[in-house]
Amino acid sequence: MIDNIIPLFLWTLLILVIMGVATSREWEPAETFTLFEPPPWPEQYRDQDGNILPYQENGRFQNPAMKDRPNVLSFFWSALTGKDDSNIPSPAELDKTFPVIKPNWTDISNARMTWLGHASVLAEVDGKAVLTDPIFSNRASAVQFAGPARYRYAPCTISDLPALDAVVISHSHYDHLDLNSVAEIARVQPNTEFFVPMGLKSWMESNTVADSDNIHEMTWWQERNLKDSDVKIVFTPANHWCKRSVSDDNKVLWGSWAVLGTNNSFWFGGDTAYFEGFKQIGDKYGPFSMAAIPIGAYQPNWFMKYQHVHPGEAVRIHQDIRSNKSLGIHWGTFKLTYEHYMEPPKLLKKYLQEFKLPEEEFVSINIGESVEL
Repeated sequence: MIDNIIPLFLWTLLILVIMGVATSREWEPAETFTLFEPPPWPEQYRDQDGNILPYQENGRFQNPAMKDRPNVLSFFWSALTGKDDSNIPSPAELDKTFPVIKPNWTDISNARMTWLGHASVLAEVDGKAVLTDPIFSNRASAVQFAGPARYRYAPCTISDLPALDAVVISHSHYDHLDLNSVAEIARVQPNTEFFVPMGLKSWMESNTVADSDNIHEMTWWQERNLKDSDVKIVFTPANHWCKRSVSDDNKVLWGSWAVLGTNNSFWFGGDTAYFEGFKQIGDKYGPFSMAAIPIGAYQPNWFMKYQHVHPGEAVRIHQDIRSNKSLGIHWGTFKLTYEHYMEPPKLLKKYLQEFKLPEEEFVSINIGESVEL
């Protein structure tokens, strides 16, 4: 059970020193954000209905929507030398401005989302409990002595969780695939099913005690029912990438997840930039009763727009997938980018007004709180 022990950011800094100074760029102010429109997916990699399909070259999954992304070194140089508007205050002040609430699960709902921080959501769909991208560790890193640390603690422990029917993993980045968390869940809840992207099953088998029969490796548009249930899990597209060690770029697929019950449904965006795949998800599986959509980690936007959405793009995804009620996630937990720590929910309200949508249709909440239909 050996994961990569050298944090990726140290490798990046080493490369930066070796290669020299990269060119930094000015921020695009949030007030002037545009909606990112990546190039269309290649026609040869679509199904008969025109839906996009994943494809590989030399054993690595490709993302043509990211072909114009600037060199990653320019982002790290900008991070080292540019401005930082995050302004994360002391824990005492955070307790006032952004409190963490301990969840209290007394029953299993038919349609409820509980935000556990970052992209971790406990979604309850028709009485089934599905946990997304669990991370309960203090750091989103290969090791727990270095790397991005929480500035808001987890609202509960793994032992506090109700019985889980499934865990879904969107991709292999450390802030979405946390070794400590998935290993502990597999140990204390051995009946839990794990739904993972193509290329990740062998990692799960090597690093956790999860039974191989409970690990389901899936590709885009693939469907599978939970055991002894009518609730269906579907792996759907996203616009992102994967990396966990120095040389494993995009050897694992990335994506989003749909949970389809008889009466209710849920969609989890994982980690993504905007692209055409969301309209296809909405056309094929929408409308969704509820959705968890990322709204944070977008500055500097000249670089981050190729892999993350800002709140305006999140609202567009909400419309594309035809969600009845959406929850903003992927903010307020780890400092991964440089916008003000409370800007994502404020911008979300601004864009809802611009799109002429009611604020209660797409909400932000404190970590540990729930949204129930």
